[in-house]
Amino acid sequence: MRRVALPRIGTSAAWRAEARALLAARVPPEAALWSRGEAEADLFAETAPAPPSTASATVPRAFVELAEHVVWHADPERFARLYALLVRLQSTRGLMADRGDAAVARLERMAKEVRRDRHKMTAFVRFREVGEPCAPRRRFAAWFEPSHFTLEPTAPFFARRFGDMDWSIFTPDLAAHFEGGALRFADPPPRPEIAADATEDLWRTYFRSIFNPARLKPKAMQAEMPKKYWRNLPEAELIPEMIAGAQARAREMAEAAPTLAPARVARIRERLAAPEAPPPEDRPATLPALAHALDGCRRCPLWEPATQPVPGEGPPDAPLMIVGEAPGDREDLTGRPFVGPAGQLFDRAAEAAGLDRSRAWITNAVKHFKFAPRGRRRLHQTPDAGEIRHCRWWLELEREILSPRLVVAMGGTALESLTGDRRGLLARRGGVEATADGTPLLVTVHPSWILRLPDAGRREEETARLSEDLRQAARVLAA
Repeated sequence: MRRVALPRIGTSAAWRAEARALLAARVPPEAALWSRGEAEADLFAETAPAPPSTASATVPRAFVELAEHVVWHADPERFARLYALLVRLQSTRGLMADRGDAAVARLERMAKEVRRDRHKMTAFVRFREVGEPCAPRRRFAAWFEPSHFTLEPTAPFFARRFGDMDWSIFTPDLAAHFEGGALRFADPPPRPEIAADATEDLWRTYFRSIFNPARLKPKAMQAEMPKKYWRNLPEAELIPEMIAGAQARAREMAEAAPTLAPARVARIRERLAAPEAPPPEDRPATLPALAHALDGCRRCPLWEPATQPVPGEGPPDAPLMIVGEAPGDREDLTGRPFVGPAGQLFDRAAEAAGLDRSRAWITNAVKHFKFAPRGRRRLHQTPDAGEIRHCRWWLELEREILSPRLVVAMGGTALESLTGDRRGLLARRGGVEATADGTPLLVTVHPSWILRLPDAGRREEETARLSEDLRQAARVLAA
């Protein structure tokens, strides 16, 4: 039995090096005992390091991406599971595409759990100021308790977002320090005492300002903000009081709004009396279940005039996810995405780029048709920020289930939903960015924008550019 003790810092790179060495030495999976940090004593395990690798292993890119997430999982058997799959890949081609393989399926689930944990860290870390007020660079600190070992892969996000200040994030497993523009990791001290500061009152004020008692869905809120994080969130202490008074406050709002039309007041009262949407504990775990759950979506008022929601469409293992803005008239009537004029232009551009639509997942950032009636016509309208925010819950769940290798954001609504910022779309066009969980994101325009251009020559030129953007997507996937 060979014992492989991986370091707590730089675990991912160390695992790759050790796995290559063990593979070159033809060490079978059952003969390797993996650990991270302090290795437990084992009377039958060799302490000598594995011999240096003399041969390179060829593995699919999908395995490399899978391992980059799974190594941070809390399962103590994660390294052994990955190494066992690595050994199998040397003799079984196409194994990563076999969704029926139990080992692959389990590792994919673990990777999704890590991605979700990283997303929660970016959402729920709350910094407090700990430095001297007159210091050249302000200093902040935060305590966070992730479910997995996700601080090291997630810390670069905070370095990019908060590069103008010094900060530390402490977890039970590791500490990250960003000082003078340099990021480093260290073993964690006992949980530090971080005193409250003025930013906590700002968080409470912000939370009160965005809380709408007429739209309260406690279970949906807990799905997005699980209770395990509440003890480290200053605004969470307001939640019980705000929930308790929500119904009374909502009725006061409706009754104290004399400028509202009677029909609008009646609709608010109707919504208050309506039963709550399905509990988030029943969060759909598959794409067909998500499409079915969309039928009951009442997260924003767009469901009322729409014919039906329009779910995504494509194979459940699609490596590419195309995100448009919102359904149009044709999509609203058929219940399928990208079948109207904009969808037909997209099909032509995709065909010219050699991109097979049937191998991509096609969806929209907003799932219901927003329109203004003009006689017998329904004129498409752009969803506003609130509607995009409410529908982002569905898009993020869709991405979590699908786990695509690349997302293409077509248009401002999709870009705002996926990154939080639609500004500079044309300047960002053709570039590859990243979502909060690290998924590569290619930016391009929406085909409907091309259709609205008055000049026919310009429309042809922009259609060709859209095809080039889709070729760029294919090149990113093939890299």
